[in-house]
Amino acid sequence: MAFRFFIFAILAITIASFGSASDPSQLQDFCVAINDSKAAVFVNGKICKNPTDVDAGDFFLSAGLNKPGNTSNQLGSAVSAVTVDTLPGLNTLGISLARIDFAPNGVVPPHTHPRASEVLVLLKGTLYVGF
Repeated sequence: MAFRFFIFAILAITIASFGSASDPSQLQDFCVAINDSKAAVFVNGKICKNPTDVDAGDFFLSAGLNKPGNTSNQLGSAVSAVTVDTLPGLNTLGISLARIDFAPNGVVPPHTHPRASEVLVLLKGTLYVGF
């Protein structure tokens, strides 16, 4: 019985040593999006800015998330989205940001995030969330 267990353990270790899993390697560390059809690198649906021309401003958003949205609408909510169009440095990173302001009893309609996750941070009040 011990011999069978030993053979099974050796076989399992041998098979497991051939397995590997990892994320695919990225083509580059970052790809700051620009609206220039003459750029050479095209990744993720956007054209990449020349890495030598990239500066800190491409990764900084000065306005947008610090100001509350207008919640006087039918839903009682306002979404301020930050995407690659407003913050070019987000391109190819697979993330976006949003600030959602709610009036009392405000709602966000049911929606999905294909191939994405959602993280909620509540600063004030109570929020009921269903998944």
